[in-house]
Amino acid sequence: MHSLYNGNVAAETFCMGLPKPILTEHEYLKFERAAPERHIYVDGEIFAMAGESPEHGDITANVLASLHRQLDDSPCRVRVANTKVRSGPMPKSPRRPAGLYSYPDIVVICGEPEYVDDYQDVVLNPKVIVEALSDSTEAFDRGDKFARYQKYNPTLTDYILISQDRPQIDHFRREKDGSWKYTIYEGLKSVVKIDSLKCRLKAAEVYKRVKFASEEE
Repeated sequence: MHSLYNGNVAAETFCMGLPKPILTEHEYLKFERAAPERHIYVDGEIFAMAGESPEHGDITANVLASLHRQLDDSPCRVRVANTKVRSGPMPKSPRRPAGLYSYPDIVVICGEPEYVDDYQDVVLNPKVIVEALSDSTEAFDRGDKFARYQKYNPTLTDYILISQDRPQIDHFRREKDGSWKYTIYEGLKSVVKIDSLKCRLKAAEVYKRVKFASEEE
């Protein structure tokens, strides 16, 4: 994940070593909706999202297929790719942004989606978020991003992180008292129970078609 801004600020601004431009949420959304690539927004700065690996693509597709099948007759729906989630306080001043707009690999919404505006591409009420980890984003996924999800998205009950290089799934579940329980599932025989959705993720299905380095040696 690296910083990138393609707005109306001249390129020489950065060559001169001046501060990066800070965007309001409105400016970010206007830019993002017209941009050919996806960017996340963190407290006024925007960061280009890296492309996905084949393993990332397979894992995301497998999880999507599994959840979509299990939620077919439920009030919950699965979104991928272009759905953003907003996490942050309402801005006290438009010139002092303090929020996160992220693109989860998979987000489950239960009930009617709550949107930021009429474009209906930014969700406020995620129920479950699933991320396929990568070297460039893992620290952020486990750290600041998850901290903001916990604080600013009270509807979120489950946060699931899936490793690409080994069969390991980390499941964070919000308890009734607001605390979070952390469980690690290792191996292709493991099964992650998502009680809030009445769903299961079987590791063997999650990692279908994924080959690990140890298997190729």
